[in-house]
Amino acid sequence: MGMLFEPFTDVVPSFFGWLNQGPLTLTIFLHTIIILPMFWIYFSEKKRLQQEK
Repeated sequence: MGMLFEPFTDVVPSFFGWLNQGPLTLTIFLHTIIILPMFWIYFSEKKRLQQEK
């Protein structure tokens, strides 16, 4: 029965452990989830504004 839950409990701490490895890892992670959508929104808005002219 314990076998079923072992992979799940392994995945979550390893993810947080990976985040806690150093400030660089956390910075890269935050930049990925914040800055990439910002670029995507910027370029999509730019394209939309050019189409309206």
